[in-house]
Amino acid sequence: MNPAEEYILNQDEPYRSILLHLKATIEAIIPDVELKFKWSIPCFYAGKSPICYLNASPKKKFVDIAFWNSAHLTKHLDKMVTENRKVVKSLRYSTLEEIDDEVLVTVLENAYTVRSNGFY
Repeated sequence: MNPAEEYILNQDEPYRSILLHLKATIEAIIPDVELKFKWSIPCFYAGKSPICYLNASPKKKFVDIAFWNSAHLTKHLDKMVTENRKVVKSLRYSTLEEIDDEVLVTVLENAYTVRSNGFY
């Protein structure tokens, strides 16, 4: 099994369900997306371009879907969290019910369109 998938499946609920939903949505929206395991977390790439990563934080009780190219994102910035990060922004969820699929899809599509832009 892919270590990234193992990471997701080894999480306790509700984090496992949140991660599985995010993974399924990413794979449905981003063409030819590849799931990799880097920095001990699941990371999604389109070709050589990083799109986002998933990070479960049971201690803080949330899951982040974080975007590397967030400096170039233009959609739903008001719903994104920076929390002591200079560039990376994320959508954060504590329950599966909190996920607004319309927002998630829009941000994923936006991240895909700016994938070739630099980190800043």
